[in-house]
Formats: sequence, structure tokens, C-alpha cells
Amino acid sequence: MIRKSFKMYLNEGMAEEYEKRHNLLWPEMKEMIHECGGHNYSIFLDEETNVLYGYIEIEDEEKWAKSADTPINRKWWDYMADIMKTNSDNSPVSDGLKPVFHLD
Repeated sequence: MIRKSFKMYLNEGMAEEYEKRHNLLWPEMKEMIHECGGHNYSIFLDEETNVLYGYIEIEDEEKWAKSADTPINRKWWDYMADIMKTNSDNSPVSDGLKPVFHLD
């Protein structure tokens, strides 16, 4: 497994809505994540800064990259665009984080 971590940016006052939407994550979105090799996915919120920190384990970079172009992922990005900082295609602005320590 490849461990990936990243940060995204939540709009002010949208923490409750973000959590609500993820608690109701569409079954087809869950299925796509698993089909594209994603496992053990967590997102954390720093309430002081509205920065979201994501962690996911993936099977393969190329397989995971295909998730971005699935219709269900595009639909999810459109659904989430009103509460997050996004790029022009509605994908969330996401900055990878450099791993500096890991312990099993």
C-alpha cells in the first residue's frame, strides 16, 4: 500500500455541512474509491484554520489517478464546490504533504 496525505481548504462556517455530507457519502462514491484502489481513508479538520487533512492508502498511483475522471467523482466535486476552495473544474484545491515519519 502507498500512504498518501494531503490538505484541502474548507470555506468559513462550513465544517458542519462538510461533515454532514461525508456522513451521507453516496454508496457509488464509496464503491468508486474502493474500485480505484483506495482504502483506510480519513479526513481531519483543523477547526482553527478550516484546513482539512486527508489520509488514504492506495494500491497503485496510476489506478488511483483514474478516480478523478470518473463521472461519480465529478458529480461529487460539483456537489462539494460550494463549501470548499476549488479549482476551475470544481476539484478541491489539494496540496500533497511530505511524509516525515511512520511507525507500524
